[in-house]
Amino acid sequence: MTTILPTTGTLDVPGATIYHETRGTGPLVVLVGSPMDARPFAPLADLLATDHTVVTLDPRGIAHSSMDDPEAGSPIETRADDLARLIEYRGGSAAVLGSSGGAVVALALAQLRPELAHTVIAHEPPLSELLDDREALRTRTEEMIALHRSGDTVGAMRQFMAHAGLVVPEEMFQAMSAADRDPQAIADEAHFFRHEMRPTTSWRPDTAALRTAATRIVIGIGDTSAGTLCDRTSRALAAALGIEPVTFPGGHGGFAENPPAFAARVREVLAD
Repeated sequence: MTTILPTTGTLDVPGATIYHETRGTGPLVVLVGSPMDARPFAPLADLLATDHTVVTLDPRGIAHSSMDDPEAGSPIETRADDLARLIEYRGGSAAVLGSSGGAVVALALAQLRPELAHTVIAHEPPLSELLDDREALRTRTEEMIALHRSGDTVGAMRQFMAHAGLVVPEEMFQAMSAADRDPQAIADEAHFFRHEMRPTTSWRPDTAALRTAATRIVIGIGDTSAGTLCDRTSRALAAALGIEPVTFPGGHGGFAENPPAFAARVREVLAD
């Protein structure tokens, strides 16, 4: 796979500066995550950039994207406005692939500014409010946030992964305890627990607006995600919208697990 050196830039938005990377030429595709920054999307972006202009970004408060007030909140509507401004800056309507919290941001964009996204692929959005056990899920979220604030960052991450139904190597948790751990990784993790997790999981989509929006909505689920929280939330959203979910290779992080297969599926969806 060929690695493409991206063009980098920043965009000033209300309360923040958004770092973004651009690859390729052709129809505009934007890849957005949360809490992931642009880096995990790079292999997928390289593959799509052979015939698309592909934009990736760091969400406000994460990695290279700064906030005027680092302790300010990060509501979904604010992040959707950041995305809208970036799409406008890049020249107009785009296909948007959002994964995890980025899928929630992409759905909010479709509600607020549908003219800027002709297609939204929402890959495993963690929309807990759509589930019958939403109250228990809210309680778990608050417990994880409180645990992280108490200083038990490893314990909070363990609970988060278990809550999401994600299996990760023990080495990841051990690395979180390392004395020489990257300060930016520590800051990004804190921003996620303190400012992103609650507004992301508590956002409730306007399904009536999404059903009638000009934006084509595609709900993506990993083919190895059965039984996980985001499998449940994605299926609940698809049912509420009256559409069938689309299977993508891999699990919650399928775009990074197997970029070639994931890119092929994205191309199929965009061509459909």
